[in-house]
Amino acid sequence: MVIAPPVRLAPQQRRTLVWPVVGLIVLGVCGLVTVGLASTEIGVVGVVIGVVLALVPVAPVVAAFLWIDRFEPEPPRLLLAAFLWGAGLSALVAVVINSSAIIAAELLLGRGQGDVIGAVISAPLVEEFVKGAFVVGLLLVRRREFDGIVDGVVYAGITAAGFAFTENIIYFGRAFTDAEGAPGTAVLATFVLRGVLSPFAHPLFTAMIGIGVGIASQARSRVVGTLAVLGGYVLAVILHALWNSSTQLGAGFFGVYVLIMLPLFAGMIGLVVWQRRREREVLARQMPGFAAAGWIAPSEVPLLSSLTGRRRWRTAVHRRAGAPAARAVEDYQHAVTELAFLRARAERGALPPRPDWHAELLDNVVRARLAAVNAPGVQGPAGAPTQGHVGPPPSWPGGPPARPPGV
Repeated sequence: MVIAPPVRLAPQQRRTLVWPVVGLIVLGVCGLVTVGLASTEIGVVGVVIGVVLALVPVAPVVAAFLWIDRFEPEPPRLLLAAFLWGAGLSALVAVVINSSAIIAAELLLGRGQGDVIGAVISAPLVEEFVKGAFVVGLLLVRRREFDGIVDGVVYAGITAAGFAFTENIIYFGRAFTDAEGAPGTAVLATFVLRGVLSPFAHPLFTAMIGIGVGIASQARSRVVGTLAVLGGYVLAVILHALWNSSTQLGAGFFGVYVLIMLPLFAGMIGLVVWQRRREREVLARQMPGFAAAGWIAPSEVPLLSSLTGRRRWRTAVHRRAGAPAARAVEDYQHAVTELAFLRARAERGALPPRPDWHAELLDNVVRARLAAVNAPGVQGPAGAPTQGHVGPPPSWPGGPPARPPGV
């Protein structure tokens, strides 16, 4: 039996895990502090009820964004960091600043004005800024992780889902605590509003920033990229303020919900579908060059160019060789996709000529392919990987990239 050799981690993957782990712990602590502050208002029982109910809508929301991301999945640690940023740091900052804004408005404008100012002005400005900061920061620090609008929407959506999770805990718990005589009815009404009718509200707002960041990741001009991000933030704030103000207008809520939010949500879905189609076109253009260079086998071109082909390939390998072999093929598919997207962005001038980035991803492709080729039971019919000669690489903006040893 042939044993697949261990896949050597790329230099970037070998970096110490200390700081990422510390960061995740800090974000988690921020979330606990936020819930702790809420418990002073709604009580321990209210927090428990809030957590249980908040888990219900967050699961399908996160699953929806992971489904969108299945073509070229983002690193799980970054997705977890996005969720904890929203649920922890963003929620804590929002609680502190919004509470301060409400108190200031009550003192300056009179009693009863604080909630209006907090909901319509402070909350949209603060919450969208803090949520969007993660997505913008990721673009600045890990620009290579962004392949376009789909990635921006995914990171923004996951961050906003985390924020909505913590916020729902507070709202559901408050509905239980503040209800007089019929807590069940109050909790049910709040759950229907936030968990059934509008679980995608926060992700929709912050997705505007994600779209702006996605456009910036593809833009050749920094000015265009900056304007795209600022435009996304302004649109997110406007939508958020409109939504919050509609909840205080009684019947006006349903008008905003039906005439504005639902069409925008449908439009975002259409945008994501269109962008996914463009991603498939990128793969279809890049794969023949990869095959000509010997980075992939010619028989793999149609299998790697569509989700259907990839799924059938993994299913066939899983049926014949088991789950470990199918995972090796899946890792290979993801490595090829990352390299294809990087090359496409560089060819458009959206990335600086960085041969070291290209060499690292090409090294990942070669090693992932070796693991897939040598996985027990993978070799054979149905388009399984076959070893081949690595020939001259396709052209690369800024000069030929460094190339790892052939397969």
